[in-house]
Amino acid sequence: MRKIEADAIIRCLSSSEISRCEAQNSKSARFSKKAIHMKRKDTLQESELVSRLSGMLSLLTDPQKSELLDSISVKRYKKGEVIFNQGDLPTCLMCLLSGKVKIFKNGISGRRQILRVIKPVEYFGYRAFFANQNFASTATSLESSSVCEIPLDLIYKYLETNAPLGLFFIKDLSLSLGFSDERTVNLTQKHVRGRLAESLLFLKDNYGLEEDEATLSIYLSREDLANLSNMTTANAIRTLAQFAAERIIAIDGKKIKIINEEELKKTSKIG
Repeated sequence: MRKIEADAIIRCLSSSEISRCEAQNSKSARFSKKAIHMKRKDTLQESELVSRLSGMLSLLTDPQKSELLDSISVKRYKKGEVIFNQGDLPTCLMCLLSGKVKIFKNGISGRRQILRVIKPVEYFGYRAFFANQNFASTATSLESSSVCEIPLDLIYKYLETNAPLGLFFIKDLSLSLGFSDERTVNLTQKHVRGRLAESLLFLKDNYGLEEDEATLSIYLSREDLANLSNMTTANAIRTLAQFAAERIIAIDGKKIKIINEEELKKTSKIG
């Protein structure tokens, strides 16, 4: 009788052990599949990254390209999250992969002036490094955004021997300087209507329109639109209402639809 009970216990333990082994094998198989999936996902991400950064990567040697890709990090920012602060030390060249970013400076009495609105795929955050300065402005995300960060020490090392890469950044800085010069003149010499009209056209040219080919594909708060146009929020609200009454634009919350682009251009031109 005792032998029968012992055999039954052994069979039960064996069965339990087999079940445990099968479960463990199944779990290992799932982890293995997950690892393969993650590896494929990383490969796809790197492929997309190479495509987005192709303009700069094409100027690098193969060893430089390999080293740079190993050093890249991609960070994701929620809407309104700070990417860098005025006064911070620059350490990375940044490239916006997706989303929208505003760069602004706090002026007198804490009033903000939006200097630039970054769109994919634009480089930013490196001027202060080459000038041996801290950041003179602050960058925050206007919506959920992904930013590629590349160590600036690495870029500086490549620039010492890579003339085409140097010309790449000289051109980028020159375009930014030209844009800043034009904006400075327009924001100081144009009247309120001209400044706001110019800002709306700027947003259209940089971010495009939605499927209806009229609505701006970027939704700014009235405060951000005012800071971009160098005016108070009250003036921005009042001028938008005037444009809407004149059937130049239509407003639906933060959505702005351009109805009469020619009139908007005329308003921007005459200031």
